Amino acid sequence: MATIVVAVDGSKFAENAFRWYAAHLHKPTNKVILLYAMENILLPEMVKNSSFPTTMSPGRIQELQKEAEEKAAKLKEKYAVMAAGLGIDAEIRIEHVNGKPEYAIVDVASKENASCIVTGSRGMGLIRRTILGSTSDFILHHSSCPVVVCKMDD
Repeated sequence: MATIVVAVDGSKFAENAFRWYAAHLHKPTNKVILLYAMENILLPEMVKNSSFPTTMSPGRIQELQKEAEEKAAKLKEKYAVMAAGLGIDAEIRIEHVNGKPEYAIVDVASKENASCIVTGSRGMGLIRRTILGSTSDFILHHSSCPVVVCKMDD
C-alpha cells in the first residue's frame, strides 16, 4: 500500500492538484492523506507570555483564531465531499503549524513514510518565486520522496 500526501488549502491550485491525482495516480489501495497545514494565530496566552510585539487585543486574536478554525472546518468538509465524489477514501488532516506550511507538509510525508507528495503550483514567475519563495519549490527540494507539482491548465 502506497501512502500519498496531497497538500491542500482553499485555492483552485490545490483543488486542481487533487483532481489531477485522482485522474492520473490514484489506486484504491493507496492511503490518501489530504493535508491542510494551517498557520496558527497567536493565542492570547502566547502573546502575554512572550516578547512578541502586538497591538491586537486578546479578543481580536481569539476572533482571528476562531475564523481560522471555521475556515479549516469548511475546507475539511469541502474536501470530504470532493473525495467522496471522486470515489477516494481519504483522511483529511489539519496540522496546526507555527511557521511555514511547507515544513509541515514535508514533515508529515516523512513521518508517514509517504511514497509521493502531490501539490499545486501557483505559477509564480521566476522573480516573484525568487523573492517570495515557493511552497512547491521548498517541498520539491526538501522531501525525501518523489513530488508531483501540478500546474494549472491555461
